[in-house]
Amino acid sequence: MNGHLMVENAAIINMVPPTATPLGLEQPVTCKGYDRVTFLLSVDNGNSVSGSAVTLKQGTAVGSTGAMTGDKALGFDWVYANTDTGAGGTLTKTAVTSDTFTTDTTNAKNLLYVIEVDTSSLDADNNFDCIRIDLTDPTNAVVQCDCILWRGLYEGGLPTDDPIAD
Repeated sequence: MNGHLMVENAAIINMVPPTATPLGLEQPVTCKGYDRVTFLLSVDNGNSVSGSAVTLKQGTAVGSTGAMTGDKALGFDWVYANTDTGAGGTLTKTAVTSDTFTTDTTNAKNLLYVIEVDTSSLDADNNFDCIRIDLTDPTNAVVQCDCILWRGLYEGGLPTDDPIAD
């Protein structure tokens, strides 16, 4: 097989397992040795949905689930959104206002959001090298978030470092 396997050039982390109450469960990861981070946020809306506010946080050390030392906001301008995955697979680049967006509140829809982060946007001057997604608890929806940490160059073999252990 020609080419590179994603599992050989990236770490894949389940940051938030499928849950209706994600607040405080968001697993932070270290970005040391990685050039980019991709967050994949899946949402399964029920009825009378409130949506979940989504922000990104950066920190100086990975703590326990949902905790980071030096937790502060990380600016981002775009999210790629598919607000009805049952109707197709197209992602639409959508502007983010004030570094936060709220998931769609259409009843009985499955949603997918993709957030791309260049790790050079972290506050390295103040030793910020960890990241996590921050979610508020939605009403009548289940959310899940996975994270892919990308290396810039193909290194071959499975990653041996643990991004959850800073």
